[in-house]
Amino acid sequence: MVPWGGITCCFSAAALYLLGRSSGRDAEVLKSVTRVNQLKELAQLLDTASKVLPFVVTISGRVGSETPINCEYSGLRGVIVEETAEQHFLKHSDTGSWIQDSAMMLSMCKEVPWYLDDGTGRVFVIGARNATGLALTVGSEVFEESGRSLVRGTLDYLQGLKMLGVKRIERVLPTGTPLTVVGEVVKDDIGTIRIQRPYKGPFYVSHKTIDQLIANLGKWARWYKYASLGLTVFGVYLIAKNAFQYFMERRRHWELRKRVFAAAAKRPGQDNEVAKAEDGSDGTQKEGLMPDICVICLEQEYNSVFVPCGHMCCCMSCSSHLTNCPLCRRQIEQAVRTFRH
Repeated sequence: MVPWGGITCCFSAAALYLLGRSSGRDAEVLKSVTRVNQLKELAQLLDTASKVLPFVVTISGRVGSETPINCEYSGLRGVIVEETAEQHFLKHSDTGSWIQDSAMMLSMCKEVPWYLDDGTGRVFVIGARNATGLALTVGSEVFEESGRSLVRGTLDYLQGLKMLGVKRIERVLPTGTPLTVVGEVVKDDIGTIRIQRPYKGPFYVSHKTIDQLIANLGKWARWYKYASLGLTVFGVYLIAKNAFQYFMERRRHWELRKRVFAAAAKRPGQDNEVAKAEDGSDGTQKEGLMPDICVICLEQEYNSVFVPCGHMCCCMSCSSHLTNCPLCRRQIEQAVRTFRH
């Protein structure tokens, strides 16, 4: 039997190890990123590092925009707004009970050009929605009860549905929010400085400082490695346990075969058949040449089959006293008498 539990644990440990290694590598990369204390220094740094591509830095500032979005429900002003609407309803199941479920009705996102401003300069942020660490604030969460007419409600009921209402959630990145951005800085033809995802390197947009990001990545790297070590030990234990059980089962089979052959040799007229079975001179598989003797009493012929394992190795008299199969150790649910023609 293949030890799938142990193999799964080992593969999971390998995946966690790779995650921990990736987090640790990201933490080391963030430590080496150029830190910009004031945004007004970026223009000079870009001119100095014009031959170094990509130029990855970490900057901090507050979110701003020339054309912010006025949120409909929360009243906030933001630069990224996500709106979702879920229809909640009760569904009639096959068992006769009502189960609550939901379905997405609307999912949309709006974004306007925005920048970080620290009072000394501005840097426009491009593609922040695809960055790591971006968390939008829940500006509004409203549940609107269903106001369907009697006719519509009756039709829904006949279809096995009871409409409860619509849940609307509005997530927003408000103006004035302090952010830390790690990415590639570039300057366009008109002199506007932008920070974006580098071709190769980290891209973070987070409410945490750079030191907090590094500490958090290091913590997760350690946790991933500890979990990987624990799963590896447990997986090896399961595989070793399965191998030990397989070895003991094969040993038990060999001892039973040895006992059966010894008992068969003592029976009159069985010497030639047993000798042929032991050396395999008749060309058949040795594994299938077990004499038809009960492995328990070694006297009667076996005439019962165990359910559910299907092994035939005992007589009905001995089978009535057994709870587990002597060959595979599975629990016996039923012993069925067999007949030969």
